[in-house]
Amino acid sequence: MAGIRVVTFDCYGTLVDWEGGAASFLYDLALRYAGTSDRSAAILPSAADMREHWERIQFGLISGAYRTYKEILADSLAVATAEQGWPATPSDQEAFVRAMRSWQPFPDTRPALAAARACGVRLVIISNTDRDIIEHTLRHLEVPFDEVITAEDCRAYKPDPVVFRRALEVIGAPQEQILHVAFGFAYDNAPAKAMGMRTAWVNRSARARPPGEAPDFEWRDLWALPKVLG
Repeated sequence: MAGIRVVTFDCYGTLVDWEGGAASFLYDLALRYAGTSDRSAAILPSAADMREHWERIQFGLISGAYRTYKEILADSLAVATAEQGWPATPSDQEAFVRAMRSWQPFPDTRPALAAARACGVRLVIISNTDRDIIEHTLRHLEVPFDEVITAEDCRAYKPDPVVFRRALEVIGAPQEQILHVAFGFAYDNAPAKAMGMRTAWVNRSARARPPGEAPDFEWRDLWALPKVLG
């Protein structure tokens, strides 16, 4: 696409299977605690329901005063599991952080990123996480990025505009030359659009578009990115 010089990405959920990783961890935890809970395994919530419930809790926590994402992960897990009748232990909370460091890219991520880089654009990550977590993720991605901007760097979490203002300062390009690629409206697409960036919604699950939202592009995966750039 003419005029695009920089592509910025949400990382977890867009490049990395964040939903699948979180859902698997939560359901495995539920299975281990089922015998000590008053709920039987047969009526445990589904993995997807557990992940969605946990995500609502963690979104509420990142909306408050800044704390590290490791603390957010630990506290959101504690709240979510306590509501199920099996409060997470400190060991469980540490395991959740370790699990996030191991979550893997979607199958299309690496080749699509490599093809995008071959188009001559700069690649940047803007992520709601800590530096020490994303360093492991970058090893899994295996494609070099020109900049990586985290919540830890900004002392704030998306959708706070502070994060996107910091990104624009670091990138140093006009916002109309930036395409922000993300899977979520609440965290990414709406605030990026408000900053004047062009946006692409990676709608891997074929969800209904939120009312009033109008990304410049809507894709089922990242294969469309190099086609747009090319």
